[in-house]
Amino acid sequence: MTGNTAQHWRLDCAGQSLVLTSSGGVPEAVYWGPALPQEEDLAALVAASCSDLTGGMLDALPPLSLCPVQGNDWQGQPGLVLRSADGELLQPRFAFREARQCAGRLELVSTAAGLTLTHVIEAKETGVFVLRTRLESLAPVRVDWLTAPVLPVPQSAEQILDPAGKWIGEFRMQSTPWTTGIRQREARTGRSGQEHPPYALFTEPGCRNTSGEVRALHYAWPGGHRFVAEELYDGRRQVQFGHASGSEREAGTCFETADLIAAVSTSGLNGIAALFQRDIHDRVVTWPDPARPRPVHYNCWEAIYFDHELGALTEIAAKAAAIGAERFVLDDGWFGRRDDDTTSLGDWTVDRRKWPDGLTPLIEAVHKLGMRFGLWFEPEMVSEDSDLYRAHPDWILGPADQTRGRNQLVLNMALEPVRDHLFDAISALLSTYAIDYIKWDHNRLLPVVDAAQARGTLALLARLRAAHPQVEIESCASGGGRIDAGILAHTQRVWLSDSNDALERLRIQHGAALFLPASVTGSHVGPRHCHTSGRVLSMSLRARVAAQRHMGFEMDLRELDPEETAVLTAVTGWWKANRDWLMQADILRLDAADPSVTAELQLARDGSRFVLSSGQAAAPAQALPRPLKLTGLEPAARYRLVLLNPEDVPPQSRGACALKSGPVTLSGAALMQQGIMLPVAWPGTVFTVEGTRL
Repeated sequence: MTGNTAQHWRLDCAGQSLVLTSSGGVPEAVYWGPALPQEEDLAALVAASCSDLTGGMLDALPPLSLCPVQGNDWQGQPGLVLRSADGELLQPRFAFREARQCAGRLELVSTAAGLTLTHVIEAKETGVFVLRTRLESLAPVRVDWLTAPVLPVPQSAEQILDPAGKWIGEFRMQSTPWTTGIRQREARTGRSGQEHPPYALFTEPGCRNTSGEVRALHYAWPGGHRFVAEELYDGRRQVQFGHASGSEREAGTCFETADLIAAVSTSGLNGIAALFQRDIHDRVVTWPDPARPRPVHYNCWEAIYFDHELGALTEIAAKAAAIGAERFVLDDGWFGRRDDDTTSLGDWTVDRRKWPDGLTPLIEAVHKLGMRFGLWFEPEMVSEDSDLYRAHPDWILGPADQTRGRNQLVLNMALEPVRDHLFDAISALLSTYAIDYIKWDHNRLLPVVDAAQARGTLALLARLRAAHPQVEIESCASGGGRIDAGILAHTQRVWLSDSNDALERLRIQHGAALFLPASVTGSHVGPRHCHTSGRVLSMSLRARVAAQRHMGFEMDLRELDPEETAVLTAVTGWWKANRDWLMQADILRLDAADPSVTAELQLARDGSRFVLSSGQAAAPAQALPRPLKLTGLEPAARYRLVLLNPEDVPPQSRGACALKSGPVTLSGAALMQQGIMLPVAWPGTVFTVEGTRL
């Protein structure tokens, strides 16, 4: 406490500090950045952050508060757009009332006539801040927009970096310079979205993968979001994240944002990546059995599609187990009268035409092969040609004349009878059969923007997890359409993309590594002739790219020739032998001097070992490979490097590249400052190098 009115607060977690103040209004964050000295004088810091005034301005600068509102003279993008139940625009003037602070947690409460605005900030052991805003009202109100606590971005920051994408082309990172005005992105499809998932990074000049200062935010919400980055005319910058505007469709007395996860790094983008990866793995995800290794996954979709036949599937299962698979997932087509994608969604009973004895014969065959069994569902959807739709057309989300998507409609998950029906149907199957895995799909965009839809889905997931705690769930939404910490709080895996093209996956996985750990990132070895790109790629490339994340297969294994089988079996065996540390490793992106190379390091948490993957996506401009500088190593330590796939060195490689002839031992300093020379590589290949600290 300083003076008569000004109050200051400070929170710290690994590597970052947050300082807030209030002089009577809604508190504001005056500092968010790298850790400050513990003895920092907060009053002096706050005083030093005050801006001057000049002509053409109000006589006092409106504060950039945790929720800037127009009722407090704010002239920028408001953090709250509020109406009465009958639609009248409200402009409350909030005043600060109290702070509640305990170890690592701060609640700041502000009030206006009949309204209470609470900002909650927590410092987590994983090194991130988690922030949330709650609005309570004595009378019902309508919220058009509510932001999570607003954080300032330094005026020295240069770029806004965020992911964009599309179906089979997710996590394409794009960079936008800060300019006066608003950079806004909004996901209005009812999902996190391939188009612009809820992540943003703010880089200082010169920031790279391996060096520089950067701040990052992740909005943990699977139901559509709005992101606003605004530079005011006075130069100050604010960032807002919240549910998609207008998605609160009903008047109410309590509204709350999702968690906003904040991280700061002074070691480049990789510092953010390691923080977010560890936070997802260690804090967000609930593992049914944390000690159980991540199993090698087999999914039958691109092998058989809707053509289910016990003999063929048991034959494929036997081949999967022989190669090393430990989980077999039966995909779409097992229920109702599901022969294509026009029918039966919602009818979650086994199709006795295809499965006259139920799923038991297949499950028993899978178990005899030493594998566990998983099953595909798309619970939030319904086909018009289904018993469920004929019985309950009133359960549909949106108008009856809406445009269909993938021949299906959406169930209104805000309705309790809908959730009860789905829980009973899914739970009955989980109780009848030995199922320990659900692939939970979501294959169409929502017809309306509705936050209650996401809340209903999360409530159903939570209820199923409570009833069946040993069942793992994968989040799939046309591939990577619903990937965020909100859905991962209820699931253990995401299907990163419907593309099994290994070259596409190389890039997609590289972008997603800024946010996702390997342990939740599903990656499958696809068919020889890729079903989404038409390319024919080598087994070595397909297998080694899948082995960068949570490894699986998704193809008709009966097509494999002996050489392909041998390569896939060997890579799978290597992955299984290393997965205990790989699935907790930090994925560090390398600053490759050659733009045709996509390279990353998976570094064990204790630093004792690493795997270097260098993918040659295209032909290089120069004749020979450029040195590849590693990162994250101990400069004084010595490391032994072994090329794991020398058989992939092409005949055009004629020189004395040291890695071709055996192990190479160098210091961490040499590997990070001079780098390592890899052999000449053909486009569409990847080299894998194993490193061990001596």
